[in-house]
Amino acid sequence: MHKAVFIDKDGTLIPDIPYNIDPAKITLETGVIEALRLLKSENYLLVVISNQSGLAKGFFTETQLTAAWNHIVRQLYSYRLSIDAFYYCPHDPTGVVQQFAVSCDCRKPMPGLLLTAARDLRISLPESWMIGDILNDVEAGNRAGCKTVLIDNGNETEWEMNDSRQPTFKASNLLEAASFIVQHEKYETTKSPVL
Repeated sequence: MHKAVFIDKDGTLIPDIPYNIDPAKITLETGVIEALRLLKSENYLLVVISNQSGLAKGFFTETQLTAAWNHIVRQLYSYRLSIDAFYYCPHDPTGVVQQFAVSCDCRKPMPGLLLTAARDLRISLPESWMIGDILNDVEAGNRAGCKTVLIDNGNETEWEMNDSRQPTFKASNLLEAASFIVQHEKYETTKSPVL
């Protein structure tokens, strides 16, 4: 079984420009390269988990989304980095594209995308982490059985809390989140057992 870090796309990996699929406007967030290198050095699979309701709303097509994602892949490749998998939810019950205008179990805060990725990639969820910039990311990770980090960068505005929306840690960016994960895991590994 593998350990993984699940990473939200918009607002965590790249700046959150709502429904943007224009490659010219897609850049990496500060600290992303260093964060991904650190996590890769600790043998984490890197899996992006993203709600893409713009598909259901008719704002863009899957072909356009794929082109935008390929732009991110090329940016990372220029630093000799890669993401192991990209999972997205195209659904929104209020959408106008009939095939995507449904309720589902994959739209965060539901854990469906993480559970699917865990099955596909043989991931141990208790050894894994979910990082995102809103509490729906945290809830999806917690419900899947992961530990969680909230990137507290101002994108969460509602702060509706319950037991599933409590992050393991809050960070200001992906690099701080990655550094915490590595230190936390080293501490857990070296901790002496209680007698």
